[in-house]
Parts: sequence; structure tokens; C-alpha cells
Amino acid sequence: MSKPIKTRIEAGVIEVTLDRPQANAIDLATSRVMGETFKRFRDDPALRVAIVTGAGGKFFCAGWDLKAAAEGDAVDGDYGCGGFGGMQELPDLNKPLIAAVNGMAVGGGWELALSCDLILAARTATFLLPEIRAGTLADAASIKLPKRMPYHVAMELLLTGRSMDADEACRWGVVNEVVEPAGLLDRAWEIARLLASGPPLVYAATKEVVRESEVLRAQDALKRVGKRQFPTVERLYASEDQQEGARAFAEKREPRWKGR
Repeated sequence: MSKPIKTRIEAGVIEVTLDRPQANAIDLATSRVMGETFKRFRDDPALRVAIVTGAGGKFFCAGWDLKAAAEGDAVDGDYGCGGFGGMQELPDLNKPLIAAVNGMAVGGGWELALSCDLILAARTATFLLPEIRAGTLADAASIKLPKRMPYHVAMELLLTGRSMDADEACRWGVVNEVVEPAGLLDRAWEIARLLASGPPLVYAATKEVVRESEVLRAQDALKRVGKRQFPTVERLYASEDQQEGARAFAEKREPRWKGR
């Protein structure tokens, strides 16, 4: 049996491709492999940015593998260290993630894209949450989507299960950019290389502060930043990179980030 995940690594960027014909659906075993892949990405200082995409042109990811569920995969089974899809519940994943949505992002597949920091979509991509039609909950989307787009539009998508094309997703701000299918991965790599050349400690601090501030009042979050109560902020403010950034600015040159 072929591996459900293919990876490509180049210059600090890892491309993770979900490759499970016909629809790139995720079963428990695949989710565990994805979790180990993103854990490796998180823990390897040489890896700066990840791109997540799907093989083939029709599906980015069809979400939960219903065929596997019918054959015994429990919906509350062992998804692995990162939860469903390997990244949604992975602690301290403080590196940039780019979703390159090449086709249909269905249910958990759309939730996988929502777990990323940037979303690029092929012009042929579509997004939908069909769980309502199956009498079940789109759990992660119910939590995330109303925070990413206007509430009433998010609720329409959650309560009707209708599809949304890439242009509409971009208009509502759910997608950063719509790209012709042939150029999708090239564009994702262009952005990934740009991010990989940037300051990793700043990325980590930014992601932690954004994530943790979702449950804090603005003033409380600012106080925690000022008092260095976020581990990534403490590491950043005490780092060589912090000093290097100031020196590079004063010397009018490009900074040389070391991640320490």
C-alpha cells in the first residue's frame, strides 16, 4: 500500500501532500501519520514553513473517511498527536502553515485548511460543510469559521451545507488569494520561501500571542506580552535575533536570522 502522505523538503520549506485516491479522505491511520509529520516539522529547527496540499486536481481533502468509518474506524478513535489531520490540536505549532487548496475542501478538509495561517486556492477550488445533511456537527468549523468571516455568512454555510467557490471565499476573506490551478504550488512556494527567509522567533511569538489572545481581554493580553509571560515572547526578547534586527536596521543591511 502506498504512503498516504508525500513530503518534499527544500531550503527550510516542507511540502506535505495528502495522497489517498480518490478523494484524499483522512482515516485514523492517515491522521496519525500526518500528526507525526507535523510534529517533525514543529520540532526540527531547520524547517521553517510548511505547505499543505492534496494530490490530484479534484480534491484537496474530502475530510473524514466514511468508508473507513463503515469498516470500523471510530469517530472518537485515536487520531494521533495532532488530532484530526495532524495539526489542529498539535501543541505549540508556532511555525507558518500555508494551505494550497487545489480542489474540493469538504468538511474536515476545509477544517484542515482553516488550521493553516494562509490559504491559497486554485480558481477551481470549492469549499463546503456537508455535515448538516448527515445529521452531524462540523465541530472545528463551527468554532473557527464565524471568527474568520461575517457571522451570518458562516452560519449560512454551516446550517445549509451549500458550497462556496474560491472567488466567494476570497471575497469574504477566508482565502488570501485565488490562483490559476497550474500556478497554485508555484505561488505557495514563492510565499513559503519568503517566509522561510524571515525571523522564526518573531513568527513563533506572533502565532502564540494571536492564539492565546483569543481567550483574553486585550488589556490582559498586552500585559502578558509586556511582562514576557508568553514563552515565545520571552525567548524572542532575550535572543540574538532581537539584537540582530536592531543592528541590521541601524546599519541599513538585511538581517541574518539564526533562530536563537
